[in-house]
Amino acid sequence: MGDTAKLEMGGKPSDYPVVSGTIGPDVIDIRKLYAATGAFTFDPGFTSTASCESAITYIDGDEGVLLHRGYPIEQLAEQSSFMEVSYLLLNGELPSKGELEKFSNTITRHTMVHEQLAQFFRGFRRDAHPMAIMCGVVGALSAFYHDSTDINDPQQRLIASHRLIAKIPTIAAMAYQYSVGRPFVFPKNDLSYTANFMRMTFANPAEEYEVDPIVVDAMDKIFILHADHEQNASTSTVRLAGSSGANPFACIAAGIACLWGPAHGGANEAALNMLREIGTPDRIPEFIARAKNKDDPFRLMGFGHRVYKNFDPRAKVLSKAATEVLDKLGKNDPVLDTARELEQIALKDPYFIDKKLYPNVDFYSGVILSAIGFPTNMFTVLFALARTVGWVAQWNEMISDPGQKIGRPRQLYTGATQRDYVPVDKR
Repeated sequence: MGDTAKLEMGGKPSDYPVVSGTIGPDVIDIRKLYAATGAFTFDPGFTSTASCESAITYIDGDEGVLLHRGYPIEQLAEQSSFMEVSYLLLNGELPSKGELEKFSNTITRHTMVHEQLAQFFRGFRRDAHPMAIMCGVVGALSAFYHDSTDINDPQQRLIASHRLIAKIPTIAAMAYQYSVGRPFVFPKNDLSYTANFMRMTFANPAEEYEVDPIVVDAMDKIFILHADHEQNASTSTVRLAGSSGANPFACIAAGIACLWGPAHGGANEAALNMLREIGTPDRIPEFIARAKNKDDPFRLMGFGHRVYKNFDPRAKVLSKAATEVLDKLGKNDPVLDTARELEQIALKDPYFIDKKLYPNVDFYSGVILSAIGFPTNMFTVLFALARTVGWVAQWNEMISDPGQKIGRPRQLYTGATQRDYVPVDKR
């Protein structure tokens, strides 16, 4: 018999089982709390609540650990590929060579989008934010692919999963090309997933596009580092939407909408804008002083994390990648110099150490993406591209979980008590 948590309310005791995962903190199963006590828990943001059971991603924020199916993110980023990590997240194990080739080929064969989608794009203004386009187009996929919206059919779920992972890069590239007034570029089946995306994004039909292996490698790392991150806001949104039985395309569109928020997917854009505002390393002390001043609205972006109370393990990988990419591209970027100097100061400053404000993944990803040539309004789109595989894996896991119920959070009501309606001429 496992441990139990005891609660006494109104003089009446009740017991709740304590459940253990394979690693991580125990959880108190309070599913019978309301029936036993007539009370709910109050947990804004659900930061102390396990909303589901999952075997995909594990985070230990205190130790700076991120595992995908048990594999450390550092090992995956340095030794694996985004396609291999995608297979791992979806299937639970690393693929054999044959399995990886088959999976990669399946994704490649799904990269084209319905030709009528091109007409759908042209309904947007040219200056529309790419994330607005992503929300609309991905949500509309269910209108084009009726044969993969039955969530009760495992084969349709599989096809929908492959379609989403394959078509998101095409849609993202189309969103960019549309914004700059260039024609859409069709995918090429002889290129890798990431190389194909780079070509579709930056190619000009008037000339051949040379895929830079250095850039492709950096982008593949960024995709791996953003592939999944446990029950974050957008993933929870996908699960919540999916719990109602919504089709997978609608669920992923909901995740994209949530990711758009500056506190979530837009953080790397905010971090880069901050570094540009600082400008040069000699101005860093001025901005650190402003960050410490409670009366100053300025905040240092790219530091600290909701979960990690130690160094973000993804930031370590990108810190190295940022130097490699800019060196190999031959770019002397004062923004990177500022980032490097700011990182060193922050790691030694008692203010940052006491508050555990370590550089996070957003601190470096923006610098890399800018060096490659992406405008800042595409940063969150790239995040959505990478995170789609995590959303799809989490959605599949949720659908297959017999204990899953439709999401229905409770509330602490603080409004008016019951009162009678007064006709308008008597008010």
